[in-house]
Amino acid sequence: LRGRWKIMPIIQSVERALQILDLFNEQATELKITEISKLMGLSKSTLHSLLKTLQLHGYIDQNPENGKYRLGMKLVERGHFVVGTMDIRQKAKSWLTRLSQETGQTTHLGILDGNEGVYIEKIEGKQAAIAYSRIGRRLPVHATAIGKVLLAWLDDEELAAVLEGYQFNGFTPATITDRASLLAALKETRHNRYALDNEENEPGVRCVAVPVWNHESRVIAALSLSTLTSRVNDAELATWRQKLMDAGLGLSITLGYRQP
Repeated sequence: LRGRWKIMPIIQSVERALQILDLFNEQATELKITEISKLMGLSKSTLHSLLKTLQLHGYIDQNPENGKYRLGMKLVERGHFVVGTMDIRQKAKSWLTRLSQETGQTTHLGILDGNEGVYIEKIEGKQAAIAYSRIGRRLPVHATAIGKVLLAWLDDEELAAVLEGYQFNGFTPATITDRASLLAALKETRHNRYALDNEENEPGVRCVAVPVWNHESRVIAALSLSTLTSRVNDAELATWRQKLMDAGLGLSITLGYRQP
């Protein structure tokens, strides 16, 4: 590790920004710029640029009453995201494993990160012949069942932010390639409470996904099941879809979700 650190340079401005965040604790919830300057051994002019950058991105806030700096709400948001992700992975694994055992297919847990989906858990099915997926793989939201589920329950402002400048890349002849078609698919997803990827991302592959709700009745993740069109017919897929929906609801309830 020491050898690797010698090769890889430390970016000083990033390191300083992180050191600023580390100054705040239960005893020092707010700090004047003079206090930060003394603790960091940096001039106020240097600190001013760092603090304004952190403030711009929500990691630092400034008390309007006394001008002191404090940690911003972005850290709460990111921390909640990390804790929630760790918790949901642990709770989802038994549901994914059971589904894979009952169907023989590969199951996934995915979350939204920016304008992409990400696999954060995967259970390989014994009958599966799909090797392209892996934990950490990023997914185009317009061309995957998981992506559609993760978008379908966003409010208008959140959805607009995700789709701003979005590139509707075509992967197969079945891929959705425009905003209007995607919005129609999201409406259908909300109505059905599941989404289908019918060879839209990978030729010969069909996936179905369902939402995972948290205690605030927000969709925070999606469960999916992937199949090969050559091996799984419509009737089998419909049966497994119901099992997937039951699993999604069961997982949601363990996370504190209460059905209306």
